[in-house]
Amino acid sequence: MPHDHDHGEHEAIVIEDEAGNIEAQIVVDALQEVLIGKGLLTAHEVTAAIAKLESPGIHLGAKVIAKAWIDPAYKDRLLKDGRAAVQELDIPVTEARIIVVENTPDLHNLITCTLCSCYPRSILGQPPSWYISKAYRARSVREPRRVLAEFGLHLADDIQLVVHDSNADMRYLVLPQPPADADQQTPSDLEALISRDHLIGVARDV
Repeated sequence: MPHDHDHGEHEAIVIEDEAGNIEAQIVVDALQEVLIGKGLLTAHEVTAAIAKLESPGIHLGAKVIAKAWIDPAYKDRLLKDGRAAVQELDIPVTEARIIVVENTPDLHNLITCTLCSCYPRSILGQPPSWYISKAYRARSVREPRRVLAEFGLHLADDIQLVVHDSNADMRYLVLPQPPADADQQTPSDLEALISRDHLIGVARDV
């Protein structure tokens, strides 16, 4: 996650209790900055690689969203009963309830779990380390726009931001807005546009 400010202003999202985690993150941030600065990597490539490592199930979530983008009837079923609609695609869902929340031009959704680390694992795989950090869980409800800005998402003031707090019974999934030419793309092309961060709500445009 990009950091372009002094962490003394607040508790950094990636910080956990163990000092080792802090030191490791400092090293990772420094290395990432050097590699990007030398043009050997882009920030997008780093994010994509981390997402691949941390969320081996992301392709399942992307499959669900791409289907909703090109099939209005499926989208309606997904918003009405997320668990049943996901299972239509032969994806086994272990969570009791999946609630899909749709982004619109005037509304943005952000997912968190203030209690622990509730996450739609059967669809997205393991949660990223920052998602389960105490800092993210606390700050995502206390100052969500600032948290989004740290992910590079600067949400306009006229866009309503809704934070959804997951629990053992309810897991949330964000339905991002489709690209303008979604009806001209294949499902696999659409799936390639969708990242884990879109489905948690820390990214918006695809």
